[in-house]
Amino acid sequence: MKKGPEGGTWPLAGVPGKLAESNPDNNRSSGASSKEKVMLSSPGELENVQLKPSRETPRKKLCGYLNKLGIKGPIKTWKSRWFIYDENKCHLLYYRTAQDVNPLGSIDLSSASFDCKVENGEGVFEIRTPSRVFTLKAISKQAMMYWLQQLQVRRWEFCNAQSRFPVGSSQLVNETLVDRTNVVSTEDFMPPVKTPTEVVGLKAASLPAPQTSTALQNISLKHPWTEIQNTVYNMCVSKQPRGNNGNIFNFGEFQEHPESLDEEQEAEVEAGCAVKEEIPEDGRLESRVNWVRKAKWMNSGFLGLAEELSRERSSMDKVSVLQQQILTLTEEVKSQKELVKLLHKALEAAQQEKRVSSMYLTAAEDKDRLELVRHKVRQIADLSSRLEALEKEKKELEQMLALRDSHIQELKEHVQHLMEKNHAKQEVIMALTEQMARELSDPLQEANTITAETLYKQQEEIEHLKDDIDAYKTQNQFLNSEIHQVTRLWTSAAENEKALLMKCACLQARNCQMESKYLTVLRKLQETVPGLPSSDAELVRNLIQEALQWDVKEGAEGLNLNPVSEYDEYGFMTVPDYEVEDWKLLAKIQALEIKSNNLRSQEVVEKPLRDRWNSVGELSPSAELKSLIRSGIPVEHRQRVWRWIVSRHCSRLPDHYQRLLRQSKSTEHPACRQIELDLPRTLTNNKYFSSPTSQLIPKLRKVLLAFSWHNPAIGYCQGLNRLAAVALLVLEDEESAFWCLVHIVENLMPADYYSDTLITSQVDQRVFKDFLAEKLPRLTAHFEQHQIDVSLITFNWFLVAFVDSLVSDILLRVWDAFLYEGTKVIFRYALAIFKYNEEEILRIHDNVEIYQYLRFFTRMIVDGRKLMNIAFNDLNPFPMKLLRNRRTMHREELETELCELEQIKAAYVKERAEQGPQDLQEVVSEEEEEI
Repeated sequence: MKKGPEGGTWPLAGVPGKLAESNPDNNRSSGASSKEKVMLSSPGELENVQLKPSRETPRKKLCGYLNKLGIKGPIKTWKSRWFIYDENKCHLLYYRTAQDVNPLGSIDLSSASFDCKVENGEGVFEIRTPSRVFTLKAISKQAMMYWLQQLQVRRWEFCNAQSRFPVGSSQLVNETLVDRTNVVSTEDFMPPVKTPTEVVGLKAASLPAPQTSTALQNISLKHPWTEIQNTVYNMCVSKQPRGNNGNIFNFGEFQEHPESLDEEQEAEVEAGCAVKEEIPEDGRLESRVNWVRKAKWMNSGFLGLAEELSRERSSMDKVSVLQQQILTLTEEVKSQKELVKLLHKALEAAQQEKRVSSMYLTAAEDKDRLELVRHKVRQIADLSSRLEALEKEKKELEQMLALRDSHIQELKEHVQHLMEKNHAKQEVIMALTEQMARELSDPLQEANTITAETLYKQQEEIEHLKDDIDAYKTQNQFLNSEIHQVTRLWTSAAENEKALLMKCACLQARNCQMESKYLTVLRKLQETVPGLPSSDAELVRNLIQEALQWDVKEGAEGLNLNPVSEYDEYGFMTVPDYEVEDWKLLAKIQALEIKSNNLRSQEVVEKPLRDRWNSVGELSPSAELKSLIRSGIPVEHRQRVWRWIVSRHCSRLPDHYQRLLRQSKSTEHPACRQIELDLPRTLTNNKYFSSPTSQLIPKLRKVLLAFSWHNPAIGYCQGLNRLAAVALLVLEDEESAFWCLVHIVENLMPADYYSDTLITSQVDQRVFKDFLAEKLPRLTAHFEQHQIDVSLITFNWFLVAFVDSLVSDILLRVWDAFLYEGTKVIFRYALAIFKYNEEEILRIHDNVEIYQYLRFFTRMIVDGRKLMNIAFNDLNPFPMKLLRNRRTMHREELETELCELEQIKAAYVKERAEQGPQDLQEVVSEEEEEI
């Protein structure tokens, strides 16, 4: 066989059915799968090319004959097809013979799976694609296993090559794919099958196609043009045409493989050969030259193939091969003759029609034309009458045929009945004969005979069972290998998808940040609108209006990995609904910041944290659990952890909550009216409390009334409604929410925190000012300079533990740590909030603007991770002992001040009481004077 340039080898005439060892460095494959064909400028150049031997052993093409199960309605037939694997597309192409130039169809292996069942027979296996199932049959079990193993290997290599990202991809994505695409399986589920060279590869390509029972059985009737093109091409190549000017078929360029061509689908194939009435002389000459070049190339391939085969076969083998080729060509010639006869008949009819039309056109007078038309009308009438007569005759014949069929059916039934009678009689005769033989024979000999026959049958059954066991073992090994490889492919695809989603999330986060910055610039411009010219002010207003409409457009575009819904898991509004028109842009900025933060932390932070929580079994106090709670409890674990925390500090009394409810029904508490007034004002940004008819309002009422009877010293204080509402949202159970409220008021908060005087709450404000001066001295000096009293803002933070101040996600993380560690967490987060916005506050130099900013600046914090790091890392050390000492000191100071105030108040009241009658007389005298 002749070698190709650069160590490669020439494919046989560019025909995909011919086996050709290809050099992978040259990226050469079969002619059907690639347009790259070797074209020489003259027929003699092929012989003058200096061919070099290959230094590396090239990978052999996977090709060979297989039987393909063709299904047309209820008819199922096996058809012999030449299969060849396309390395570039991971397709398995099939042809009628190895010499064909165009494929009949292809099978996409990239998303296919393979299966072999013992029940289907020896050598039968299936290729399952998403669209259909292909059933193939190899000549032997070894050939079948070889095909399956090779197809597995090729599919794995192609999928790994496709899974690699191109150069320049994100480093984050590439790092996740390192050491994965080049993984080689170390599990040997089944040993490699030896290559059956007689049925695959070079020798299989040189052999003729397997014969079928009839000549037309193996022809694909769904693709006549492809069959005609392949047949004519093979005939022309075998005859080596020279100057074939009269050929109406043009094979200048052969078509590529059809992507989704299938033998059983009703799809037309655009043939590579075209019938043309007028072809320019230059075009015919060029196509003829190309044709001669290709023919010489194919002949050179056949000569090389024959030389190689001559060294391997005896003369008898050559004779048998040639005889088989003669039979094949003879059958093809017969089929082509039938085709030519049909074409001749069609041509004669067309020529006759053309002569009549030309006579009509060349007629000199209208009379002659009229006569021609009349002649045609008479012919039509004659044909119509003949057609009617034939239809009548057809109906009569059909009736006769039906009668004959019924008569034949009756005869068949009669014959069947007689055969059954005869069979029954024969069985009776055989039974009687055997009975007589048994009676006449020796009983011992009869037993030996039965034993020998039984033993023989058992041995046969054992041999069959052994064969079945071996077959099932092989099937099991292959299926294990297939399951393992498909699982690895699925895992690889899932990891690729995950990496792409992470990359997409990062890009979306960046996009949200850019949009947020753009909206921030618009907001700055919005503040300066009064000072802008009218045209610029109108442009700014239009840009702001367009930016506020982005939500409507974004809903239908692109991939939204983490959409910001209107409400979160607990019913809180994710974006505040500002009624002021100027603040709507601020809400939009906040929504983008939330989305950006969620996208950035989704895979990098949230998923590892969730995995750590999933690994936590039984809860017990530890440093690791403390760290996990500070990082935030996932939604699916928060209820369980809160219940555990409350149960550690509060011992539930049996039936205590139900008894309190019964007491509240029988006796009205003094705080009942204040509770009813506060219920509609509880968590107005939560859909479960936003209206008086909300579903959690009745539960909240019961919890607050039960607590007012449980702790008469406090009864009810404004702020307890918010604490109980948050507990209800998370714990969902009334009694659990009640005990959570008890834990907060009686265990976590100091005494008198919710008393009438709120003395401990005032103490904490003074302690907080001390910590603020120590941790953030610049900000404290800024507040003193502009006479800002931060307790006007922070008093409510401490009283309700930041409810209605922070966004819900951050609020619940604060509560996670607050329930576990106590009020120290509130001090930490209060300082962290000011640290988070310190630079923004320092830029404001007007006390009114500072107060306005402090009213809503906590709602603008969306990065909970950053706030947590400030609270628990940047503000260290924060000892609890120092907090207790400061509280004691400021409580003594506050109690002293309160005592002084009480004394001043008592003196004032006493003084007013002494001066009261005299002042009253003065007032009356003044009124009389006015009258």
